[in-house]
Amino acid sequence: MKRPSTTTLPRSSPPARTASSSCTLARGFIRPRISTGVSSPYEILGIDPDADEQTLVDAYRKRVKEAHPDHGGSREEFQTVKEAYEAIRDGEADAGATARASQSESPTPSRSPKRARESTTSGESSAATAPDATQDRREQTVTVEYLNYEVLDDYGWEVADDDLFEKAGRAELDYEDYGKFVVKNNETLLEAAENRGFAWPFACRGGACTNCAVAIVDGEMPPPVGHILPDEMIEKGIRLSCLAAPVTEHTQVVYNVKHMPGVEELLLSPSRFEKAHSD
Repeated sequence: MKRPSTTTLPRSSPPARTASSSCTLARGFIRPRISTGVSSPYEILGIDPDADEQTLVDAYRKRVKEAHPDHGGSREEFQTVKEAYEAIRDGEADAGATARASQSESPTPSRSPKRARESTTSGESSAATAPDATQDRREQTVTVEYLNYEVLDDYGWEVADDDLFEKAGRAELDYEDYGKFVVKNNETLLEAAENRGFAWPFACRGGACTNCAVAIVDGEMPPPVGHILPDEMIEKGIRLSCLAAPVTEHTQVVYNVKHMPGVEELLLSPSRFEKAHSD
């Protein structure tokens, strides 16, 4: 499906999309195995073998930040923490029957906190909210204009280009690469994309990786607590679409930025036991 062009200028064919350092480094990523003779994955993350999924995710977020080279750790330590998390998540660590029973009985943690786009005071009670006001909040929507990071190399564009979305609107890109959709008040950006039929990349859906990362070009998308992104990425406008949601009426985002320099260092391989889009 093509987005109608607003001009009659002939469309120049972009060069064939080829493998590039910014877009393909992690496509053949093979999760490394934990070497023998070292601490168990549970010891590395500091959790018990019968820890539930939420405890696992929380421990990983904490340890991977501590191990990151930018925060006083080392690349080797950072990689070891990632290996430990993925081994436990994929059931390859020696968890035992207790861990398996705990995993089957423990509910999957909520993928995201729901947010309201209207400011409220800290002492305001939800019970005191009028039914019609609650209904209004549920029906509120935000329009998001999106662009696929992969097409930037094809056209020689940069995320920092002031007229990036104007150029995208004139390029007659496929609808999966450029367009607009509505985000409802109770949806994260990733949920909204999926609910509109898109297959945006993700892996953990819990803020513990950058597979679902997007870059904000215009608008606001407050970062929730409990995510893996370091402060410098937040300042650059990087957000995790599995947790965050736009709060401004018109927001522009570049999605699929997981292979941007710095962002790809926090990627995870998709779990074998979860539906995950890796492309």
